[in-house]
Amino acid sequence: MLKNSEFQPVLFMVGSMALFSLEDFFIKLLSSTMPASQIMVIMGLSGSIIFLFFAIVSKQPVFSRDLLDKHVITRTFADLFGALFFVGAIVLTPLSSASAILQGTPLAITAGAAIFLGETVGIRRWLAVIIGFFGILLIVKPGLADFNPLSLLAVAAVICLSVRDLATRAMKTTLPTLTISIYGFGAMAAAGLVAIPFYGEFIWPSSGEIKILMVGIASGVTAYYLLVGATRYGDASLIAPFRYSRLVFALLLSILILGERPDLMTWLGAFIVVFSGYFIVLRERNIKHVKR
Repeated sequence: MLKNSEFQPVLFMVGSMALFSLEDFFIKLLSSTMPASQIMVIMGLSGSIIFLFFAIVSKQPVFSRDLLDKHVITRTFADLFGALFFVGAIVLTPLSSASAILQGTPLAITAGAAIFLGETVGIRRWLAVIIGFFGILLIVKPGLADFNPLSLLAVAAVICLSVRDLATRAMKTTLPTLTISIYGFGAMAAAGLVAIPFYGEFIWPSSGEIKILMVGIASGVTAYYLLVGATRYGDASLIAPFRYSRLVFALLLSILILGERPDLMTWLGAFIVVFSGYFIVLRERNIKHVKR
């Protein structure tokens, strides 16, 4: 049973995941009539402008020497390519499978933290990582007749986003969240510019597309804000399992509205990935309690 002090961060995390999945859904909808590169540029620039406004109002630094730190630069480039690959996966493959593969990010972060940051990861968590990656293989289906090479875009996104989160861990804590957010959304806009040759020329959006864009932008910005609130005020081991609610929302949207029908291997792979990630979270929480 959650305490009153724990309820708000959990609510923020679930709300954030719901809105992120909604943003993905709107990107998928818009991509049928609008180049994905244009969607990324518009959403990225809009998000940067919104967070720039909040930074100015709250007198947070927009420019800082800390932005030249190697970890910040690494984070920005990882954000850029993460957006490039994941939006590509959303647009070119079923939303359900792309969202399921994305749940492998915590597994990649655990492995990366052990390899690159020197964090101690026991045999049980390594086993969970390996089992989780097997689940991703079930979703991707390499070597089988229904293997879609474009599903590897989601795998590439997982790698980039795990690098982003690992770089965030290594960054200086003096850099304000609003400042990081400005450049994070700016990286998405830059990803759109990089993707122009792959998706064609920009078009003038219709009134309906503008409305969807506005709701998508609002969803993304609000989701980011709620995510920051959840991570700032909630214990990491408490809120981490609720990240997987994003897959639930994505599956509901993809099945009920987009008419997608994930096959048995996708369902099984998604279950294995989520179960492995959840086990890692519980294991880390138990280790922290033992150390106290």
